[in-house]
Amino acid sequence: MTDTPNVTDDRPSVLVPLEVLEGETLPDGVGELLENAHVILLGYHVLPDQTPPEQARLQFEDRAQRKLREFEKTLTDVGATVERRLVFTHSEQQTLNRILAEHDCHAVLVPNACEPPEDVLVAVRGTVGVDRIGRLVAGLFAGTGVTVTLYHGLESTETIEDAETFLDGIADRLVDRGVALDSIEQLVDEADGGVDRIATVAEEYDAVVMGESDPSVVTFVFGMPSKQVAERFLGPVLVVQRSHDAIE
Repeated sequence: MTDTPNVTDDRPSVLVPLEVLEGETLPDGVGELLENAHVILLGYHVLPDQTPPEQARLQFEDRAQRKLREFEKTLTDVGATVERRLVFTHSEQQTLNRILAEHDCHAVLVPNACEPPEDVLVAVRGTVGVDRIGRLVAGLFAGTGVTVTLYHGLESTETIEDAETFLDGIADRLVDRGVALDSIEQLVDEADGGVDRIATVAEEYDAVVMGESDPSVVTFVFGMPSKQVAERFLGPVLVVQRSHDAIE
């Protein structure tokens, strides 16, 4: 079932997947983090192979929808727009990939609780996805007073000057999209910017934005670096997705 609002503004779309029948909830602070987003609120439940989705829907839909409506209200009360989806599935990966493709989501949220965000770490590696990172970060945080720290760990062939030039280009994109220059900071790390290092740096921040570095979207989100960061970091992680066309 889908509830589609009249979306009149150009908000970045963020997928928020929750296993509602397994007790997964919308953590505190996520509403404030996503107040400027268009949220695809996905409630899903993975079924045993022998259970028909239609049977599960008859049995569990009312309970699941009640929970989703509560989460939807939390988001809309702070200003987000929301599309609500409920899926009973035999394949978590196929379902999430399908929803991501249908909505061409800019990012997926790995939800953890947070305070209303004041400082956000944006970890960037290569140039793939930089446009979508800029769109997401500016869409969520332009004009909010949130400090955005662009973080890049040096790769083997890079110099500090290379990294600074790279981050300057991203900062210019953010300014062009309405982010105040004095709210952007830059952090070049001479250590490799891998998962463990990002998690360590992220301890000082309220939330993390990081790019998808694996073409397999769901494998990345739920089994690869972003999930590893979320397990080490108490705040939420936004994983910026490549456009659907780019991963086909």
